[in-house]
Amino acid sequence: MLSRALSHGAATVSITAALAAVGSSFVYYRWFQGAPSPPVSMAAHIKALTSPYPGSQVKRYPVPPEKVTWAVDWPEYDPVDYTAPLVLSKPVWADPHIGNPVGRTGVKGRGLLGRWGPNHAADPVITRWKRDSDGQKVIDGTSGRPILQFVSIQRRDCGQWAIPGGMVDPGELVTATLHREFCEEALNSLDSREEQTESQKKIEELFSQEHLLIYRGYVDDPRNTDNSWMETQAVNYHDDTGRLLDQIHLEAGDDAGKVQWVDVSSGCSLYANHASFINIVAQKRGAHW
Repeated sequence: MLSRALSHGAATVSITAALAAVGSSFVYYRWFQGAPSPPVSMAAHIKALTSPYPGSQVKRYPVPPEKVTWAVDWPEYDPVDYTAPLVLSKPVWADPHIGNPVGRTGVKGRGLLGRWGPNHAADPVITRWKRDSDGQKVIDGTSGRPILQFVSIQRRDCGQWAIPGGMVDPGELVTATLHREFCEEALNSLDSREEQTESQKKIEELFSQEHLLIYRGYVDDPRNTDNSWMETQAVNYHDDTGRLLDQIHLEAGDDAGKVQWVDVSSGCSLYANHASFINIVAQKRGAHW
């Protein structure tokens, strides 16, 4: 009987670990929040308030019945932080410690980030060749390579220039995020107007073309903490002829204060490690850096 209980407990925790690995609030909602609420008699805290905590001498912070619900504001609430030594020994059924994969940051908690662990973003790197009045590619006099340009926005929160990206919504495909974020921040699509129709058609065509995955993984972001951090997918969409992007009217929107075309070079100073993404694009495209 005990082995069955332990096995059931391990399975339950394994599901929790799997959810943590997926990192999707959408999955959580479908599995748990989407299920019918249990009867009040099942959900009420009675045994969950008993002290000491099972298998220990740890006493719970006293919680009166009228303050059990999170709907009641209780700023003095200071519960005990406890994890059993058995769990800390890292058995296979326990979630791993949520720690920044690169190392300490000097701040614990979630900071400005919504999720424990990885917070997923997507960064569309939109590029074209810089051209002269005759439509010919502009060649850098030092490197002898053509100059690439990319769409950059100035962030409202810190004033730094950056790639126009953003957070992946729960259940959203990364490809959808790339398209949505570029349109919202660089084309001000949230303020939709009739004259945007032609531009939107060109953007749809651009995003339907073959693209280049530049980077996928951890981002050196100033919002990172010991327990929450940014991860992104940076994808390059390139208009080789300028047919799609040369006539597009850029307009800052959403989180962007300004938006403009920027020449790619080693002098680019960008938010987080966006400059490294631009460097990779320049190498892949054989452009000046």
